[in-house]
Amino acid sequence: MGALVLTEGGTFTPPGVADFNLPPLFGSGYWGSFTKPMLLVVISLVIIVAYFMLASRKLKVVPGKGQFIAESIYNFGRNNIAREQIGSKDFKPFIPLVLGLFVFVLVNNLFGIIPFFQFPTMARIGFPLALSVLVVYPVYHYVGIKRHGFGHYLKKELAPPGIPGFVLPLYSTIEFAQKFFIAPATLAIRVFAAMFAGHLIIMVFTLGGSFLLTETDGFGLKLVSPIAFIFAILMTFLEAFIQVLQAFIFALLSAGYIGAALASEH
Repeated sequence: MGALVLTEGGTFTPPGVADFNLPPLFGSGYWGSFTKPMLLVVISLVIIVAYFMLASRKLKVVPGKGQFIAESIYNFGRNNIAREQIGSKDFKPFIPLVLGLFVFVLVNNLFGIIPFFQFPTMARIGFPLALSVLVVYPVYHYVGIKRHGFGHYLKKELAPPGIPGFVLPLYSTIEFAQKFFIAPATLAIRVFAAMFAGHLIIMVFTLGGSFLLTETDGFGLKLVSPIAFIFAILMTFLEAFIQVLQAFIFALLSAGYIGAALASEH
C-alpha cells in the first residue's frame, strides 16, 4: 500500500500483507525459519492438551467451572457438529477429529485479540491449508472409499444416478475438480480470508489512531483520533465473534464432508 501524506503532519503508511510476514524468532541457521505463527501453533497445542487433561483429571457429578466449560465444548462438538453433520449411526468415531479441529482453529483464531499473542495463526494460509489438505480431505476420501469401495465411491461422487449421458462428462469433470481441488482450497481460504481481513482492519484503525494522536500537528486531527480507537475496539468485538464463527464453520464443513462421503446417496 502507498503512504498517506497529511497536510498537517507526517506520513502514514497503512499496514498491508508485509506485516503478516513475521521475521524468524531465532535469527538464521537451523531455526531460521521458525516464526511467531509457528510458535503460536505449538502454544495452542500445549494449551488445549493441558486444559482438557486438567479439566478431566478429577471428574465430578457436579462439575466445577473448568469441567463445565470442557464438557460444554465437548457436547457442542459432539452433538451440534459431529452428530448433526455425520449422522447418529456413524458420528462417534469422528468426535475427536471434529472436536480437535474446532478447538484448534478456535484457539489459534482467538490469539489475534489476546494481548502479547496478537496474531491469528490462521491468517497465514499455510496453516488452514495444511488442516484441509493433510487432515480433512484424506479422512474424507478414505472413509468414503472404505465404506463404498474405490469404484463405487468414485461413481457415487462423480456419476450419480439420474445424470443424462450427454451431460455426464461435463458434470464429472466439474465434480472431480470440486471434490479434489476446489473444496479443499475453499475450506482453507474461508477461515484464512476472515482472519487476515479482520486483523488487518484492526491494525488500520489502531495504527491510524496512534498516528493521528502522536505524529500529526493539527489539533483537529488529534481530536478525531479517539474515533479510530473506538472503531478498533468495536472491530475487536466483532472479530472475536467472527473468530468463533469461523472455527465453528470449519469444523461444521469438515464434518459435513465426512458425512457426505459416508452417505449412501449423493
